[in-house]
Amino acid sequence: MLNRVILIGRLTRDPELRYTPNGAAVVSFTIAVERRFNRNEADFIPIVAWNKLAENCANYLGKGRLVAVEGRLQVRSYETPDGQRRWVTEVIADEVRFLDRGGSTASAPGSAVTYTPSGQDDWNDVGQEIINDIDFVDPNRDDDIPF
Repeated sequence: MLNRVILIGRLTRDPELRYTPNGAAVVSFTIAVERRFNRNEADFIPIVAWNKLAENCANYLGKGRLVAVEGRLQVRSYETPDGQRRWVTEVIADEVRFLDRGGSTASAPGSAVTYTPSGQDDWNDVGQEIINDIDFVDPNRDDDIPF
């Protein structure tokens, strides 16, 4: 069975960092993910990260930052004080990549960074830095391919 989620979106608010009674850091934030065929619509996805990742997100992320989140989808329920059952669906992040530079904040070491001087991102350029590093095979070459 597989439960894997990969999302790219912008934070809708600053991350909220808390600590459990045992001292574990937990951060929560929401990202807006544009819909593929209608950029005027977005889905707002709650994200939760734990421990060192939580602290890094709280220190380096803020409202409007572009991030890639990889994790798993979790559905849980709780009971309100008045006895009603509530359901929550959220992504538990295993990895959060900072994809742009925030205003005055530097990106965390080792994070992926794509910077557009205008301050606006162009979805057509997402992943372009990876494509530029790929050596494509020319089908018209006569060299032997080793596989």
